[in-house]
Amino acid sequence: MDIASLIPQFGGALWTLAAFVVALSVIVFVHEYGHYIVGRWSGIRAEVFSIGFGPVLFSRTDKHGTQWQVAALPFGGFVKFLGDASAASDKASDTYDELDDETKRHTMHGAPLWARAATVAAGPVFNFILSALVFAAILLWQGTPKEPVEVGALKPMPAEVQALMAGDRILAVGGTETPDYQSFFDVIGDMPVSDTVAYQIERDGQQSAVTGPYPFPPLVEGLQAGSAAMDAGIEKGDLITAIDGEPVTAFKQLQDVVGSSEGRALAVDIWRDGETLEFVLAPRRVDLPDNDGGFETRWLIGMTGGLMFTPATQTPGPLEALQYGADQTLFIVQSSLSGLWHMVTGAISSCNLRGPIGIAETSGAAASQGVESFIWFIAVLSTAVGLLNLFPIPVLDGGHLVFHAFEAIAGRPPSDRALRILMGMGLALMLSLMAFALTNDLFCP
Repeated sequence: MDIASLIPQFGGALWTLAAFVVALSVIVFVHEYGHYIVGRWSGIRAEVFSIGFGPVLFSRTDKHGTQWQVAALPFGGFVKFLGDASAASDKASDTYDELDDETKRHTMHGAPLWARAATVAAGPVFNFILSALVFAAILLWQGTPKEPVEVGALKPMPAEVQALMAGDRILAVGGTETPDYQSFFDVIGDMPVSDTVAYQIERDGQQSAVTGPYPFPPLVEGLQAGSAAMDAGIEKGDLITAIDGEPVTAFKQLQDVVGSSEGRALAVDIWRDGETLEFVLAPRRVDLPDNDGGFETRWLIGMTGGLMFTPATQTPGPLEALQYGADQTLFIVQSSLSGLWHMVTGAISSCNLRGPIGIAETSGAAASQGVESFIWFIAVLSTAVGLLNLFPIPVLDGGHLVFHAFEAIAGRPPSDRALRILMGMGLALMLSLMAFALTNDLFCP
């Protein structure tokens, strides 16, 4: 065996693991901080706030008496409150009864029901807040396109096809006026594919007509982590010039060929920095959410397209950005629940459920595409973690909320014996789901 040949793979594995640990640590910290801070506001004392499990690598105790620590196994975390026997917040029955009433008030089990419920719910809620804020921050960073559409910067393309210049305002495309960004895309969507298109522009205060390439060329704007395109070596900024020897000038042509391929391997010609490269890749079958709340199965290679230029942008207002962040978070929640339901009913493949290996690979791929892509992935994963923890399964936050709801209705908490049985069942269910997801990671395409 050539040991040297394994070094790139080993380095890639380390990069994937590091990206996964960073993403998970950020999400876990926010989740557990939600439990901690709301618990503290509610009068519940936290004894330990830990990122990771196992031997403690670093710790310090704050003025509130909470020990903040980083442990050796960075695959989770916990907050241990006063009166807890372990990180799972089970009651320390051997010492809890010996506490006086005032001290019991500061434990998770002796606090009022509202305080316990708020503390439990805060973890997932903070995950959703993190996601919404990250999405909002990305929109503020990227900005929203100016109207009418203005060319901000030209993307790398063969010099002979460039026609527009930075600063041009596009007033009409193909003879149809485009007063705003939406009408600009409506015109592109309706117009037939052609090698050249007529543009009416305003440049330096003067209106003129220019002829340029199709506005939505087969240009790689982004790559999906773990996709056929990324695995084949295609990069952001590549321009696809031909598929199976047939020239393409529009992204929709690429979509048509890939969608009808039925997974057949395709020969793809790429223009990259003045060179023509050849790749072979096979589209993969993917289940995607549709506009009606269901799913559709399509053949994809995992790339997104973009305009031949980057539009000039303006900074949106904070309320617009927050609305965008909330909408993105809600969309992920709805899509996740719909996907889970369709997997349970057999409408889509159960291979859509991925485990730690799949998530780690996706985090590494997202990190390899840049900081912005990685931060976006953290926001998506944070929403998924928050949603998962709200499932009504004992050992999860949602299970504890069910117990609190029972207490609110019945006027008493479930018995210790019932809790032990239910927690055991919940743990068995979660381990089974993890094993199933891990199997998908190892055997699903």
